[in-house]
Amino acid sequence: MANTVAQGHPDQVITGRRLFTFLCMVFGMFMAILDIQIVSASLPEIQSGLSASQDDIAWVQTAYLIAEVIMIPLSGYLSRMLSTRWMFAMSAAGFTLMSMMCATASTIEEMIVWRALQGFIGGGMIPTVFASAYTIFPREKFSVVSPIIGLVATLAPTIGPTLGGYLTEWASWHWLFLINVIPGIFVTIAAVTLIDFDKPDWSLFKHFDWIGFAAMAIFLGSLEFVLEEGSGEDWFQSEEILLFSMATVIGAAVFFWRVFTVREPVVDLRAFSNRNFTIGCIFSFTMGIGLYGLTYLYPVYLSSVRNYSSLQIGETMFVSGAAMFLTAPIAGRMMSMMDPRIMMAIGFTGFGIGTWMVTGLTHDWDYWELFVPQILRGCSLMICMVPINNIALGVLPPAMIKNASGLFNLTRNLGGAVGLAVIGTMLTNRQDFHYARLAESVNWARPVVNETLTMMSHAYSALGNLAETAGLKTLSGIVTREAIVMSFSDVFLLLTTLFVGLVFALVLVEKPAAAGGGGGGH
Repeated sequence: MANTVAQGHPDQVITGRRLFTFLCMVFGMFMAILDIQIVSASLPEIQSGLSASQDDIAWVQTAYLIAEVIMIPLSGYLSRMLSTRWMFAMSAAGFTLMSMMCATASTIEEMIVWRALQGFIGGGMIPTVFASAYTIFPREKFSVVSPIIGLVATLAPTIGPTLGGYLTEWASWHWLFLINVIPGIFVTIAAVTLIDFDKPDWSLFKHFDWIGFAAMAIFLGSLEFVLEEGSGEDWFQSEEILLFSMATVIGAAVFFWRVFTVREPVVDLRAFSNRNFTIGCIFSFTMGIGLYGLTYLYPVYLSSVRNYSSLQIGETMFVSGAAMFLTAPIAGRMMSMMDPRIMMAIGFTGFGIGTWMVTGLTHDWDYWELFVPQILRGCSLMICMVPINNIALGVLPPAMIKNASGLFNLTRNLGGAVGLAVIGTMLTNRQDFHYARLAESVNWARPVVNETLTMMSHAYSALGNLAETAGLKTLSGIVTREAIVMSFSDVFLLLTTLFVGLVFALVLVEKPAAAGGGGGGH
């Protein structure tokens, strides 16, 4: 291992121990990100196991996301106050304990409480790993480090439903959480014994802005709730959504007032004065839409149109995960050889082509039709994420990186939440639109409609007088299915437009001083 002086830490060198420590931290981050999606394919099993209602079971996912999105920006302040060692160790230990509590939950209320605490405590691991990567490693090592954290940040949510489907099929839903316990204990011990990157600054505890923290929690928590639940509640037609929207606005107003007036704000926004960091966050936000949006869209299509089981969905989705894994070392090599803006252009274009291919979706598409689009998605995500991380975080002064890392990771999660909200609303609206158009063409004045109904009624002749009713029901089902498929095509066309637009937005990115994220203003 090269003994190179770390950027911002002239007294430290990159050793085997330091690399092993970092990999242990990366594994902790992998568990925290994986848990966002690992339950998504197995919610019906958890619902029956806890005798929960359809409305309540969604909170197993929502509680985790809301709590995590509050912790991510706060983590920068806490790691400066507690030090990276104790911040990460407490996050890993708390996450492990809450995983165990989730597995032992006997009611849906218990599960929601433990999931919220699991998301809040574990959320601190994610930005802490990003911050550590860009403070303990020298710039010339970014082409190795960036693919590792990029792979984990994108692979974990992608394989989450796959792993969750296998665990539930072969064991029980309890193992979705028990799988974290042994690795979590290992990561906690590693954090306490090996992390020595910095010292705590206990004076920050005296200046902790509790009002700012409460305002941020209300702002981000309410925003995440509105985005998660809005499409299902018909947005502002719901009093609950209206109330939380008002809470978002009030929380945001108080939060930003505190950020710009108190001595030590809970979140330092100065990193946004760096143009590349701001552009990187916008790209990260959009990648969140692509990453979480497609992790949602493919399973919904496969279950609602193809009637796939959670295990079959997991096996189909595994293609993207495998593509990401195999592309990671290639992305690292590309990072050291070419301008990161060219890499991002290749990645955005590949993603756009992948989503454009799916605009030709029909009701009989399955594994092989989705195979190439999924490979393009997996490869493109990796090729994009590595330079985006470097563009955003690789040129900041070490003192700013802890706070900046929290903000950067927050944008990806918020991008996912906004993307899912827009996708959910668009699917509903476009399905209604296409159903109305299709229903207009299915009228009895057209001979082909009468012929089809006669043929279907004949197929159900064993039902006697009910044959025609069964034929009508089948015909209506076909119209509904085609409306659903057409609405999916519309969403994929929107995603294509979005990623093609990002290619043109690359002109706003300033060229780094050297390939591989090197250089940058200090």
